[in-house]
Amino acid sequence: MIIQLKENISAQAEQGIVKVLETKKYKPMKVTTQDGAYIIAVGKTEIDIRKIGGLVGVDDIHRVSDAYKLVSKKWKINNTKIDLGDGVTIGAGEFGIMAGPCSIESEAQIESSIKHLVENGIKIMRGGVYKPRSSPYSFRGLGIDGLKIWYKLAKENGIKIITEVMMAEQIEEMLPYVDIFQVGARNSQNFNLLDALGKVDKPVMIKRGISGTMDELLQSAEYVFSNGNERILLCERGIRSYENAYRNTFDINAIAMLKEKTHLPVIADPSHGIGVRQFVEPVALAATMAGADGVIVEVHSIPEKAFSDGQQTLDYQQASSLFDKLSKTRELVRML
Repeated sequence: MIIQLKENISAQAEQGIVKVLETKKYKPMKVTTQDGAYIIAVGKTEIDIRKIGGLVGVDDIHRVSDAYKLVSKKWKINNTKIDLGDGVTIGAGEFGIMAGPCSIESEAQIESSIKHLVENGIKIMRGGVYKPRSSPYSFRGLGIDGLKIWYKLAKENGIKIITEVMMAEQIEEMLPYVDIFQVGARNSQNFNLLDALGKVDKPVMIKRGISGTMDELLQSAEYVFSNGNERILLCERGIRSYENAYRNTFDINAIAMLKEKTHLPVIADPSHGIGVRQFVEPVALAATMAGADGVIVEVHSIPEKAFSDGQQTLDYQQASSLFDKLSKTRELVRML
């Protein structure tokens, strides 16, 4: 169960709640986040939650049977909205578009990408400065120096940054220059990294593992939430299957089902989801119709010359067309 504590609860009242739970053979764990304080109580015996709800210091109480509790929709009916500041929000009816190159390559490339995004009214730029690559000989990013250049140019143009963090040791150095930390598919069950991201006050987007289930994705989000960070987004980016006609199998079912299971915003990544440039647009539109709260797409001025993932990257003309169609699709979704 989840017990929401009152804002000014005394230490004595809190200890009283814990004592009652322990006498009922429940294991209590306190979680304090940006938005509130909770006690997560896990046990197998039957308990009348009304008696717990009547204790001094209890604001509300919810019975949640899911293994993932804090990210479950069973206790938080209103969907979570991620506020990035400056009027940029995602979730709870606010659709977010994140676009940019797979890899940050140079200052000139950053300037070109930002110009394209500003012209299209896109407020969030994606890009990698630390790149997890299958081959150790592939381009692996410009690192923190590239991030600092990117941040300066983005800030000047009112653009927010989402970029991947690969190790817990990178968080402190990256923190001043990032608006959303991205956890890539390969790190979706790097629990040390997830624990560490739970201790920062910056939004975190977790991508579904290459062969991960929805429950595993939700459990990964639970790691972040239970360590104190409520500002989480989930990302469906396709899973590995036996099909070899495209890069991954984009799970459109997951978009609709995650919206039913969790209050967190759900983002679609059609670029990785199919891995073939000409099909990124229809997959993005389908995900939007399925209920996604946003999309993240790879865009480059000349995809054929991109340092990584050029085969799934849109050029500026294709991206502008997609942005326009996403806007129209969102209007259609609102009418349904």
